[in-house]
Amino acid sequence: MKKIALTGIKPTGILHIGNYFGAIKPALELAKEYDARYFIADYHALNTVKDPDELRDNIRRVAAGWLAAGLNPKETIFYRQSSVPETFELTTILMAFTAKGLMNRAHAYKAAVQDNLDKQNDPDAGINMGLYTYPVLMAADILLFDSHIVPVGRDQTQHVEMAHDIAQAVNFNYKAELLRLPEASIQEQVAVVPGLDGRKMSKSYGNTIPLFAPEKELRKLVMRIVTNSQAVEEPKDPEASQIYLLYKLFASPEERQTLAVRYRAGGMGWGAAKEELFRVMNRELTPLRERFDAIMADIPALDALLAEGAEKARDIAGATVARLRKAIGID
Repeated sequence: MKKIALTGIKPTGILHIGNYFGAIKPALELAKEYDARYFIADYHALNTVKDPDELRDNIRRVAAGWLAAGLNPKETIFYRQSSVPETFELTTILMAFTAKGLMNRAHAYKAAVQDNLDKQNDPDAGINMGLYTYPVLMAADILLFDSHIVPVGRDQTQHVEMAHDIAQAVNFNYKAELLRLPEASIQEQVAVVPGLDGRKMSKSYGNTIPLFAPEKELRKLVMRIVTNSQAVEEPKDPEASQIYLLYKLFASPEERQTLAVRYRAGGMGWGAAKEELFRVMNRELTPLRERFDAIMADIPALDALLAEGAEKARDIAGATVARLRKAIGID
């Protein structure tokens, strides 16, 4: 049997090109090798998104985005976290085995405290318990499904390590392998996608290109990419150009080689390079955009698909919680 991989997708904003190459495509490739369970982490998003209409829209748009990008719900269990109440029962159980000191060391909490100290505020100003206990809820997400691996970037391994430690504490207390000990799968080869200003594409920098932007909007954004002052006739280094680095993500090997030759030969301005980038981007993104628009045009069908995924998820989650309830004496 295939090993189990689990990924949570937080619905906190519009999907962009960086999400596509940094998270979505690697996750879809992983699903070919593993028994994949991918979920919309809507309760995690509640820590920052307090507007109900915004959260509801984000959940559906992110779900539709992953489906449009190629997630197959017949081969992957795809569900909303909030539709699996066993997650929250397991969270309560895990709380009893989670040291407060462990939560004090969580990166997100420490960063929030340090930000308050830097501003000479109370250390816990604006910090809610959702943020503080975030790692326990994430541990429940992971442990509920007997996950073998959780694909993460190197800077995100702490949460998986915490889930491992909490599961170990439960198993040790009851002298039984009640919970599988998960491992982080480090995604070393994930592309770092440059944004409009050359920095890493990120919502926090405001330099993103939405994944499903209409064609006219996509072209306008591509034309806004920051360039240097090299003249048209000057030879240019393709690897030093964020235009070319984006181009490589969408173009064929032959197209990459041809454009690199034009860069180095001189005689091509940045405007022409941007037109080439727009051409290959629009070629790949048009079918994704069309699928996304079609999915979003039938919200009842999307909701039904997620509900169907939740039913499959609950079959697995129910068995895990039943096993835990019996072990702890609440059966």
